[in-house]
Amino acid sequence: MRDWKNTLARAILIPVVFVILIVRQPDLGTALVLAGVTAMMLFLAGMNWKYLAGVVCATLPFLAALLIWVPWRWARIMVFLHPNCDAKDGGGAGYHVCQSLIAVGTGGVAGRGYMEGVQKLFFLPEAHTDFIFANIAEEMGFIGAIAIVLLFAAFALRGLRIAFHVQDPFGRLTAFGITVAVVLQAFFNISVVLALLPTKGIPLPLISSGGTSIAVTLASIGILLNISRKVD
Repeated sequence: MRDWKNTLARAILIPVVFVILIVRQPDLGTALVLAGVTAMMLFLAGMNWKYLAGVVCATLPFLAALLIWVPWRWARIMVFLHPNCDAKDGGGAGYHVCQSLIAVGTGGVAGRGYMEGVQKLFFLPEAHTDFIFANIAEEMGFIGAIAIVLLFAAFALRGLRIAFHVQDPFGRLTAFGITVAVVLQAFFNISVVLALLPTKGIPLPLISSGGTSIAVTLASIGILLNISRKVD
């Protein structure tokens, strides 16, 4: 893991290709998730933290350019800093985030009731995909929202337990990568819904509508379960 030319460069090459292709879609959020998972796996495999810090510093200018020079991304940053700005009905840059926060806030402790949500009908866009957590919070309240968070926390604990108890190094890295990939997606999705991060199109694993996301996540969990059979 200290051999940059023969080990690290080869390990980074394929993720970098995918990151570039995903950014060109354009989908910066998913690319950042992939980059984060790759960095964590390499660090777990024993890569020197100085290499990781160097790569991060080298990519910061490119990341800044992707955020500043793309108007709609910069608008999302401004909305994140000032969530009430330009929140006019249907057309403002802050409309989506404001409606998400209204859905979460009106849910209260116990929620409006299953299928009784109002925001998904006329106000909150993408309530079945990227912002489904806001719909859950409105209908199931704080109790339902916390239940979702706890389920992902339990998944994280179980996945990390598998990763750190399996003896096979390849199985350890695979289990860790799958666990981090699922949990990072959930973290980003929930953070966006709660206006803790700028808006980005990342689904909530196993919950957001979307066949590809669900199929790939289920296949990944199947691999994780297979690795768990080797845990003593």
